[in-house]
Amino acid sequence: MTVVRLLVIGDVVGRPGRRAVREWLPGLKADHGIDLVIANGENVAGGNGITRETAQELFACGVDVLTMGNHVWDKREVLGFIDREPRIVRPANYPPGTPGLPFGIYPTVRGPKVAIGNLSGRVFMPALDCPFRRADEIVDEMRRITKLVVIDFHAEATSEKVALGWHLDGRVTAVLGTHTHVQTADERILPGGTAYITDLGMTGPRDSVIGVKREIVIEKFVRQLPQKFETATGPRQFNAVVITAEDESGKALGITRINLWEEY
Repeated sequence: MTVVRLLVIGDVVGRPGRRAVREWLPGLKADHGIDLVIANGENVAGGNGITRETAQELFACGVDVLTMGNHVWDKREVLGFIDREPRIVRPANYPPGTPGLPFGIYPTVRGPKVAIGNLSGRVFMPALDCPFRRADEIVDEMRRITKLVVIDFHAEATSEKVALGWHLDGRVTAVLGTHTHVQTADERILPGGTAYITDLGMTGPRDSVIGVKREIVIEKFVRQLPQKFETATGPRQFNAVVITAEDESGKALGITRINLWEEY
């Protein structure tokens, strides 16, 4: 039996998020003996979408795999490289024929391979194929290769995320929520051995409204007029979890939240 340690980073937002990854990731990898690093990258380019340059920046920092979400297509240039970049996984419940990988299989430092799948929710989100049925399909495919399976569920509704966690309990190593940019305190190992958290949180500007300049969002709420969102600046935060799992069964042994921030 081999025990592997995975670091999974919450939505990386814009330049502040990329800088946070660059500054904190090396120390975290060393301190926790990390074998594979996963990050949600759908907001890395100016707070919306991804570009080849921003993806490469995170890979150079030590991120091994990027998952995506509903902003995956916000930068049109992604269509020119996502099919040729095996380290990016987009939601599997987009229609058949959509560019990009619905899941991927990746080696760890210790040897065992980890399968990483990505799904998008449908409650308060764009209408896509059923994430529950699509999860069943891709999990069966991934488990034929490795028992270590991690699912990034990019969804808005807490109930939808909790439901998918229970739906996949015992069949995957972890179900990890992203999208809301607010880290939840409900990390646990479900009875079947699946690590779960409703939302990993956000890696980006701390003094913001989920990554956006707070004065812009406040103005939108107060006046109910359209606003152009801009990524905030200032102190940064780093949200993630460390998952420990064993390769033969794929069951999680532990899940620990990471919540780092800069002082004023």
